[in-house]
Amino acid sequence: MTTKPKAQKFRIRRPVQGATPAPDQAAAETPTPQGTTPLKAVEGPLDAIRQEGLTGRQLRMARRVAQKHGLAPTSDFDAIRLLREKGIDPFQRANTLDLVMPESGSHEAAAASNVAQRGNTVRDEEAVRQALGRIQLPQTTQNGKAQLPATEMASPDDRALEIRRIQQDIAKRRRRKLLLLISRLSAFVFLPTLIAGYYFYVLATPMYATKSEFLIQQAEPPGASGAASLFGGSPIATSQDSIAVQGYLQSPEAMLRLDEDLGFKEHFSQENIDTLKRLAPDTTNSAAYKLYKKKVKIGYDPTEGIVRMEVIAADPETSALFAERLVAYAEERVDNISLRVREDAMKGARESYEAAEAERVEALSRVTRLQESLGVLDPAAANALLQSEMQQLQSLLLEKELTLASLLDNRRPNQARVDGTRAEIRRLEEKIADVQAQMTSTGGDANNQARKNAELRAAEEDYQTRTALLQQSLQSLETARVEAERQVRYLSIAVAPVPPDEASYPRKFENTILAFLIFAGIYLMISLTASILREQVTS
Repeated sequence: MTTKPKAQKFRIRRPVQGATPAPDQAAAETPTPQGTTPLKAVEGPLDAIRQEGLTGRQLRMARRVAQKHGLAPTSDFDAIRLLREKGIDPFQRANTLDLVMPESGSHEAAAASNVAQRGNTVRDEEAVRQALGRIQLPQTTQNGKAQLPATEMASPDDRALEIRRIQQDIAKRRRRKLLLLISRLSAFVFLPTLIAGYYFYVLATPMYATKSEFLIQQAEPPGASGAASLFGGSPIATSQDSIAVQGYLQSPEAMLRLDEDLGFKEHFSQENIDTLKRLAPDTTNSAAYKLYKKKVKIGYDPTEGIVRMEVIAADPETSALFAERLVAYAEERVDNISLRVREDAMKGARESYEAAEAERVEALSRVTRLQESLGVLDPAAANALLQSEMQQLQSLLLEKELTLASLLDNRRPNQARVDGTRAEIRRLEEKIADVQAQMTSTGGDANNQARKNAELRAAEEDYQTRTALLQQSLQSLETARVEAERQVRYLSIAVAPVPPDEASYPRKFENTILAFLIFAGIYLMISLTASILREQVTS
C-alpha cells in the first residue's frame, strides 16, 4: 500500500478588478522602511520574472519554498526573487521534495521516501505531458489585463526533440539497470558456476566405481511343503537378514575392519588426491567414517531381495579389492547370523539325546553287574530252561511209575525188570530234586536268589525303557537338525566385482549444471526476499 505524500496547503487570495490592489501594487504603494530594498529597484526583477511565463503551480511552489526558508515575500514573484537572491532554485527537484513535511513519525517519512523513489517516473510523465501539449494550470491574474488562454504552442520539432530526449533517458536507465542485473548475476551466479566447473573439469581427481550385487537366500530342506516352500525362497524370508547386512556394511565397524585389512584411510590420504577429497594423515575415525559413507553406497531392493553395492576409490584395482573384501565381510556376517539360529535350534535336542544315552548306558551297566552276581547271562532264560527240564523229568517219572505199576500187577513179575524200573524212578526223582535245587538256589539261600532275580528283572525293564527314550531323543535330534538346516542362510553373488576401465566420478557436466541451478536458486530467493522486505518497509 502506497501512501500519498502530505504537503502544507496555502490559499492565495486573488484581487478582483476594481477592488483591493494586487500584492505587488500594495507593496509598491507601501513606504519602504529603513534598511530594505527600494521599490523601484524591485520592480525590474519582478517584471523580468513576470515575463518568464511561469504557471500558477510553479508560483505556489515558489511561495512554499520561500516560507520554508524563513522568507517573507509580498507576492509569488517576490518569493522567486528572494529565493534567487539567496542562490536557491525554487524549481529544483530536491527543493520540491523537501516540501513534503513528515507530520507523524515514520509513516510520513516512509511516504516521502516512496515519493523520492518514484521521482524519476513522475518527472518522465510530467515531461511527456509538457512535450505533448504543455498543459497549463491556472495562472495568477493581473489587474487591467484580459484573462485569455494562451495561444502560444510548441513546434513539432521541439516536441519531437523532447520525446527523443525522454526516450533516450528511459533507454539509458534501462541499460543501466540491465548492466547492474548482469553484474549481480555474474558475481553471484556465473562466477561461482565457473569456479565449480573449473574444479570438476581440471582439479577434481578421477574416481573409479566398482558395482556388485548379491542376495541372501534360505536353504530349502528336502520334502518342504506348504507355507515353508511358498515363502522359503522369497525375499520376504530373508528381508531382515538383508537389512542387517546392509546396516553392517554401512557401520563404523566395517570401515575399521577395511582400514585394518587394506588401509582405507591411507588410500584416501595420498598426495595425488585433490584437497577436497583427501584425508589428513592424522585424521580421526569420525572424519574417515564420513568419507566412507560417501564412497561406499549400499542399497536394498525389497521387491527382488538384492543388495546393490557401489565402492568408489582413486584407482580401479583398489576399488575392486575394497568391494571383494566387503562382500566377504557380508558373507561372514550372514554365516554368523544363521549359525546362532542353528545352535539355538539343536541345543535342547542334543542335550536331551546325550542325557538319554547316559541313562541307557547306566541301566545296561546295572544289568551286567546283576548278571555277573547271579552267574547267568539271562536268569529268565535259565529258569525257563530248568522249568522245561523239570517238566520232561516229571513226564519220564510218571511214565516209569506207570511201567512199574504194570509190572507189579503180574502174579509173577520179572524181578529184574522191576528192579531196573525202580532204579530209573529213583534216578529220575534225584534229578528232579537236583533241578528244583538249581531253580531255588545256586549256593545261597532262596530269598537272596529271588531278590537278585527281581533286581535283575527291574534292571532289564529299566534298560528297555532307557532304550526307548534314547530312540525318541534320537528322533527329536534328527528333527532339530532338519529344522536347523532350514534356517541356514548363505550369500549368493549375482554380480561379481570387476575393476572399471573408466572413471565414474566426477560427473563434470552434470555437476556443473547442478551448481548453476543451485546458485541461481539461491540468488533468486535472496532477490525475492529483498524485494518483499523493501516493499514492506516502504509501504
